[in-house]
Amino acid sequence: MADGSTLQPAATIAHKNRARQPNESVEYRKAREALLIEEIELNRHIARVAAQRRALPPGGEVKGDYQFIGEASSVAGANPVGFEELFGDKDTLFVYNWMYGPKRQRPCPMCTALLSCLDGNADHLRQRIALAVVGLSVIERQIAFKVERGWKNLPFYADVNGNFSRDYHAIMDDGTDTAAENVFTRRDGTIRHFWGAELGFESADPGKDPTTEPDLMMLWNVLDWTPEGRGTDWYPKITY
Repeated sequence: MADGSTLQPAATIAHKNRARQPNESVEYRKAREALLIEEIELNRHIARVAAQRRALPPGGEVKGDYQFIGEASSVAGANPVGFEELFGDKDTLFVYNWMYGPKRQRPCPMCTALLSCLDGNADHLRQRIALAVVGLSVIERQIAFKVERGWKNLPFYADVNGNFSRDYHAIMDDGTDTAAENVFTRRDGTIRHFWGAELGFESADPGKDPTTEPDLMMLWNVLDWTPEGRGTDWYPKITY
């Protein structure tokens, strides 16, 4: 993104917009131009946040005793793999902890919707980075749900001893599993935490949902384009 001082004012760009919709009124076009200004500013803000994220100093080194059982080794007596194995041949790893622990009859519906979005883009993402979906249920149970949903591109892992999920905020103080998003890097032989989602209930504005990373939730992005929006309740009454 160009330096902020060289950018044209959003209002100037919006005023140059020549898009018109069939049979629109003068009032609609005036309001749409005002909205376009905000959309331009929002895109710029998103770009600034992404640049600030990329400029973070080195995060903490990963040192825990983390053990995982993956799909390829989901047989009786299989040996767990260490955290570095999740990187494969990539040097950046995105880990999504989903809410499907052994005490849950079914996975969290919002995790399900998010993973459906992620599955559709996983082939593209895995050209650049490694992905891992980590849960506390045994791997066979996770794979069974993956097959039920028709997910084909997401690699699932069971957190064998729970240490990773506990250290990286996917287990709450009362022992309940929760969703977590974390990015790790491998540089010069050292694995470090790069970024983790820290938005949640405590940081949500009154009456707003506590979504950590709405860009991952295509469902909500599309609903945000509609007059009905996401609904009056942050937990959508939708069959996932």
